[in-house]
Amino acid sequence: MSNDSAKDRRAARVLVVDQDGRVLLLHGFDPADPAHPFWITVGGGIDAGEDAAQAASRELREETGIAAQPESLGDPVWHREIEFSFDGTQYRQAETYFLLRVGHGPVSLDDLDDIEKETVDGYGWWSPEELESAGEPFFPPQLPQLLREFGR
Repeated sequence: MSNDSAKDRRAARVLVVDQDGRVLLLHGFDPADPAHPFWITVGGGIDAGEDAAQAASRELREETGIAAQPESLGDPVWHREIEFSFDGTQYRQAETYFLLRVGHGPVSLDDLDDIEKETVDGYGWWSPEELESAGEPFFPPQLPQLLREFGR
C-alpha cells in the first residue's frame, strides 16, 4: 500500500561481504522509536549530483571508513522499493544495492553524520544463518537469501 504523503527518496546501499561470506551491518534505532533497535546495511541517500555508485562509495567511507572508488563497486546487484518511517517522517525509498568483497580490515564509525551519531551504536558481521536466528530485525529482510546468492 502506497502512502501519498510519503517523501520520495533514492538511496544507495552496499552489501559489504567479508572472506567468510558475512555481511557488515550497522546497529541502530529510529529516534522516534528507540526501544526497537534493528540492523541495516551500509548506505544512505543519494545527494544531488551523485549517481548511485558515487553515493554508495561516499556512504561506505562515511559509515565504515572503508574506501572504495565508485567504479570498483561494479553494477548494482539488486533493487527494491520500500516505505518506512524514520524520526516521524514517512519515506518511499528506491534503493540500489552494490556488492563489495573485503578482507578482515578495520571498521570505523568516526565519520558518521550527526543523525547517524545519535542513532547508530555499533556494527557486526553476520552470516546468513546468524541472520535467520537473529533476535532483532534486520533490513532488508531478504538479506539471508541475497547473501547466499551474491555473497559467497
